[in-house]
Amino acid sequence: MSWIEDKCIEKGLRMTEQRKVIAAVLSDADDHPDAEGVYMRASKSDPKISLATVYRTLRLFAETGIIEAHDFRDGRARYEAADNDHHDHLIDLSTGDVIEFMDEEIERLQERIAQKLGYELVDHRLELYGRPLKK
Repeated sequence: MSWIEDKCIEKGLRMTEQRKVIAAVLSDADDHPDAEGVYMRASKSDPKISLATVYRTLRLFAETGIIEAHDFRDGRARYEAADNDHHDHLIDLSTGDVIEFMDEEIERLQERIAQKLGYELVDHRLELYGRPLKK
């Protein structure tokens, strides 16, 4: 059973076979697929699954905090499991690749900025957009 399927059960969601397939696809993903990407992967396991079912399930999983939806400015929501440790994203504008990274210096700087402005930082999301340097 995948982490996402476990979370669904923990949150009281009914786990249909199609939801199980979608949960497995998302749990196995090492990238940030959009709905069409999830659909293509899921339809290999269940050829009867519909794109509408994938969209509804992704929305449900996101609304319950099981997955996170990201808008990386490419006109489509991209998804990842919400079980990951905190990380930030660098989006390659030439390929659309999403690179996850964690930098302690950036984390400390964000904390300092929030405190300087009189706030306790409770959450944040950092997305950097770039192109590879020409060599």
